[in-house]
Amino acid sequence: MAISSLNPVMFRRVAGAFTTGVTVITVERAPGLVHGMTANSFTSVSLEPLLVLVCVDHEARLLSLLKSQRRFGVSILREGQQALSEYFAKPEQTPEEDARLGIRYTWTSGGVPLLDNTLAQLTCNVVAEHPGGDHTVFIGEVESMESHDGEPLLFHRGQYRRLAP
Repeated sequence: MAISSLNPVMFRRVAGAFTTGVTVITVERAPGLVHGMTANSFTSVSLEPLLVLVCVDHEARLLSLLKSQRRFGVSILREGQQALSEYFAKPEQTPEEDARLGIRYTWTSGGVPLLDNTLAQLTCNVVAEHPGGDHTVFIGEVESMESHDGEPLLFHRGQYRRLAP
């Protein structure tokens, strides 16, 4: 690959060739109110201790909330939840729009909101953060987790996908 082809557009195309699941990262933004962000930059890091990472753009509203709250939820979306992914990709959410879309949350005893009816959920405590270019990488230690039956919502080359039978 020629040096001249090293640019954000080409990088996005190349990175988009890697199929990912789709998650929504959630934090409490005010008492009883949730802010979420769609993320496919989520991965497991360690089994001992249980660690995951999420990457958050420096322009995302979630960044300041994660830095102050230090706790977050990860909801792994199931097929058919594309509307949730699109909604949480927006910078602002409102309780009215949550209600219109039928979004419901479960709150952990520690005050972390999780989306209901998803493929899996984790709650995490931030144990490290590292700046990386235009994002911050957050390492979270898993406090609780749950998994449910179903198929994942996938993202590949800029489009939502599903597993073939």
